[in-house]
Amino acid sequence: MQTSMLSRRLLLASAGAGAVGVLTLPGRAEAAGGRVDTLLEWYDLTAATVGVITGPQQVTNSRTWAVAWIAAGRAVAATRSELALAAAVHHALVTITPAAAATLDAALAATVARIGDRHADRAVRAGVDAATAVLAERAGDGLDLASVNRPFTVPPVAPGVWQPTPPAFAAPVQAGQGDGRPFLVRDVEPLQPGPPPALTSAVHQRDLAEIRAVGAAASTVRTAQQAAVARFWAQTSLNGFTGALRTTLAPHGSHSAARRSLADRIALVAVFHAATIDAQITTYRAKYRYLAWRPVTEIRTGAVAPDPAWTPLLATPAHPEYPSGHTTYAGAAQAVLDTLAGPPRAAFDLTSTAAPDVTLRYTSWHQLTRDNIDARVWEGVHYRTTDETGATVGRRAALAALSRWHGRTL
Repeated sequence: MQTSMLSRRLLLASAGAGAVGVLTLPGRAEAAGGRVDTLLEWYDLTAATVGVITGPQQVTNSRTWAVAWIAAGRAVAATRSELALAAAVHHALVTITPAAAATLDAALAATVARIGDRHADRAVRAGVDAATAVLAERAGDGLDLASVNRPFTVPPVAPGVWQPTPPAFAAPVQAGQGDGRPFLVRDVEPLQPGPPPALTSAVHQRDLAEIRAVGAAASTVRTAQQAAVARFWAQTSLNGFTGALRTTLAPHGSHSAARRSLADRIALVAVFHAATIDAQITTYRAKYRYLAWRPVTEIRTGAVAPDPAWTPLLATPAHPEYPSGHTTYAGAAQAVLDTLAGPPRAAFDLTSTAAPDVTLRYTSWHQLTRDNIDARVWEGVHYRTTDETGATVGRRAALAALSRWHGRTL
């Protein structure tokens, strides 16, 4: 989209400025003194545009975040303007999600009206140019929904080998995700984990006994709190961590976030998503390499006390078991937050669209990883060793991504 076209769209959006106030999340983008924080405003608009997603969409929507906020970083590096941030995010989101154009145009018009000055045209142009460049660089990266969810032929039935799972016995998803092009690491192959434990190993037998007992829909040993955590983290990791990442961005008093530059705050968002994408690519390459069966398959048909009626607390995702995607994401997210944000300044609450009745309070990033590891066992969809391996893979991938970043503009 040319800058002149954007200007015309801004004029049209400004004509409806009376409705602009409903476009941001009320009260959430305000800094101290009631001033609107442009970064938080466009963070919330990005979250609203991406919306609530399912597993097969996750890496594609993580890509949307990464592209938009890498562009924002470049635009601000060129102009030092908050308006350049808004224009970059706006252009990336409108290009990727054109159905949201009316809302995003009106939001950008409101941002221009609030902070525009004699350099506004230059700032908007810088934002559009940055987003255009990043979109071109990422074209054909294999993270679009069709490439991620390419068809996959189910392997023949054999002990330990993945098969479609009840109740839907759905076709496998995300088979192409492991071939996506990373953002920061050169190659995810060196980050691959070793194979899962042998079915006859003591470790696997321990994990099997645990999930059989605590992960069953009819479990008599799973506590109400464990069930609540399990239901809470059934949401996609991207949705689950959007609120956690946001807590690091709001300036409050003497906390380090208040002293962090606009460029540093943008970099935190951009690097978080770039690193977690690289981790997601890493773990899905491993999933479709090892093709490990799910607990429901082993418990119903395996060699150890098969129970054809056993059902997990939550429906099993339609892809191989090892390693866990949820815990890979959590491990990567924790590594980025520990490194770039430091410990949370205070306890914070998170909510989940998967369990609207549950609110969880956290005081450290490690607690989110811990709950993801436990939750996937308590849901009945992953063995504990798989979850622990996923967290390790995620951390390793994120640290590799951070070492490639070295504080430079992405």
